[in-house]
Amino acid sequence: MRKLCFNLVLVMFCVGVSTSSFGQFNRSHIKKNNKRIATFTGKKHFGREHVYTGIGFSVNALNYYGDLSPLPSKFSTDISFTKPGIGISVFHRFGPRYTLIGQFMYGTLKGADSESAKTSGSDNYNYRKERNLSFRNRIKELSVVAVFDLFENDGTYISRVKWTPYVFAGFAAFLHNPQAQAPATYLDGTPDPKAGQWVNLQPLGTEGQHSNLSSTDVNYGIKPYSLLQVAIPFGVGARFRLNEVFDLWADIGFRYTFTDYLDDVSKNYVDLNKIQDPLAQALSYRSNEVPNPGLPTHSATITVNGNPTTVQLVNGYGSEYKTNNRGNAKNNDIYMVTSLKLTYILGATFHRAKFR
Repeated sequence: MRKLCFNLVLVMFCVGVSTSSFGQFNRSHIKKNNKRIATFTGKKHFGREHVYTGIGFSVNALNYYGDLSPLPSKFSTDISFTKPGIGISVFHRFGPRYTLIGQFMYGTLKGADSESAKTSGSDNYNYRKERNLSFRNRIKELSVVAVFDLFENDGTYISRVKWTPYVFAGFAAFLHNPQAQAPATYLDGTPDPKAGQWVNLQPLGTEGQHSNLSSTDVNYGIKPYSLLQVAIPFGVGARFRLNEVFDLWADIGFRYTFTDYLDDVSKNYVDLNKIQDPLAQALSYRSNEVPNPGLPTHSATITVNGNPTTVQLVNGYGSEYKTNNRGNAKNNDIYMVTSLKLTYILGATFHRAKFR
């Protein structure tokens, strides 16, 4: 009996110790877990388990830099010829700072000597006024650019930064088609049946691209330019978080192209007798449309539609000579795109959440 009582006391003591130890362990575990919850920020670390994708729509403003700009500088443009454009895009975010964007953009470039020659009395004004060339070009651009954020975002799309500046650069391919409005008459005074219509300039060869030029001609060897071109887009901007899934992007970007023919102007005037199409002749030389030209003229015999006719050409324009420049072949054309873009985040993929 005494032995039985002793055993019961021993068992009760062991159970009490075990219960006390388990309680202490459980309280410690709960305390540690509560501490983790208290410090949880809701952010996840970037990695393979965390990426997100989105779509965007942009409204754009396009400006042209080239041979029909107000000043003979690659940084000169005429703001009055700012033209609208639209774009749709898809983007994919890879890390705390990096995003890749694919975009299709449609927009128009435009320029005209008659409007851009604004500094009366200067040599540049006189040259552009008498040249009197003009164009429009509708651009269809497909681009891929990499975006680098200046402010790092190491969280999910829900906890992304409120705003960040960024820089971008990439590659673009675009279709273009320079056009001009046909004049009222050909150079011999014959009415032009296409007067006032926008006509494609590349097939006409206004600088002798489709003509049989001799080896002594200054534009000898000239080839028709391609309507498919490539460009290097680059620029800066800022992105602003509107809510959990919408962002507003604002940026200014330049497209450095590898063509000088966005405006159909690059090299020298060609002998108008080498151009067979009367419309091509009239669009190659438009100084005859300027009232009261301020430069001296000379008489020249030009065959228009097979009929020789005597016309007055402004000296230095419309005739074949090495210094009779129609454009500046040393500088390729550039266009600028100012963009305001609204993007929507489609979602994210998470393999697991991580506490901090």
